[in-house]
Amino acid sequence: MTTTPSITPYQLVGGEQGVHSLVDRFYFFMDTLPEAHGIRLIHQKSLNGARDKLFKFLSGWLGGPDLFVEQYGHPRLRMRHFTFQIGTSERDQWMFCMNKALNELPLDPEFRQNLSLALQDLATHMINKDE
Repeated sequence: MTTTPSITPYQLVGGEQGVHSLVDRFYFFMDTLPEAHGIRLIHQKSLNGARDKLFKFLSGWLGGPDLFVEQYGHPRLRMRHFTFQIGTSERDQWMFCMNKALNELPLDPEFRQNLSLALQDLATHMINKDE
């Protein structure tokens, strides 16, 4: 019996190039859109470090090379984001930029929606301030 290897979300996004495109567009929107002003303020002036870490995290999270873990260890996302005040507004701004970036990738609409929902759950998990 032969088995067909399953296709990962990483492959569906377009592999390394697709993840880079997603992250680049995400940070472009964060850096330029007034709707993302609040989330932009909690980042450093240069987004290069954040861009690199998000690329490495998403690579592994989507089922590709586990670059973040190889370099930094377990993501421990809530702990790593605890120093930033993240509420629903910041989560919504993050998702606004992420959804705009996702919409620019040539993705199957159902996959795009499922990916957006998974990222929404991840972003909601980062909320750490009472409102």
